[in-house]
Amino acid sequence: MPVAGAEPRSPRAERARASIAEALLSLIDEGDLQPTANRIAERAGISLRLIYHHFGDLESLYKEASRIQLKRLLERYVPVPPDLPYDERLVAFADQRARIYEWQTPVRRSAMINEHGSRALQEARSWGMTAAQHEFQKTFATEIDEIPDDQREVTLDALAMVAGWPAWDELRSSGRTIEQATAAMSHAITVLLRTGRA
Repeated sequence: MPVAGAEPRSPRAERARASIAEALLSLIDEGDLQPTANRIAERAGISLRLIYHHFGDLESLYKEASRIQLKRLLERYVPVPPDLPYDERLVAFADQRARIYEWQTPVRRSAMINEHGSRALQEARSWGMTAAQHEFQKTFATEIDEIPDDQREVTLDALAMVAGWPAWDELRSSGRTIEQATAAMSHAITVLLRTGRA
């Protein structure tokens, strides 16, 4: 949303901003979790001065990078039909989470380093967590509806933990393969849903 009183940016300026943010994201994807302005400018093929011309501070750059990252995430996301049998839903859900988490990991690790001082990164993380919880609850609505009211909140909190990116990153950082981490996530989901309904 444009800031009141701010002049609208030209399409050329918007393209330049997107190019700089994409340069930042590409460096992060390659493992440079805190790329310098010089590295970003070099990757974008522009002068260092132009970065500060288009982004007055890091917060503005993080906000643009978050916007692009969200767009890319939504392009990768495919809703799991909630009317499929449970086993099919579980496989589709876990496989998709695994694929997206693997893709997200460099950016998520970079955000963890920088988000303590960035409202834009904090808001992006909060939005992502909320969206992931909504996706889970829609995918497994049948099973969640069977959980008693007094157990539902704590069960959903536990499910958010085991199906979230931090748990995934912990498993992968500990040496688990994608297949092993996916199996662990699937097993934990099934156990928690079964226990919650007991």
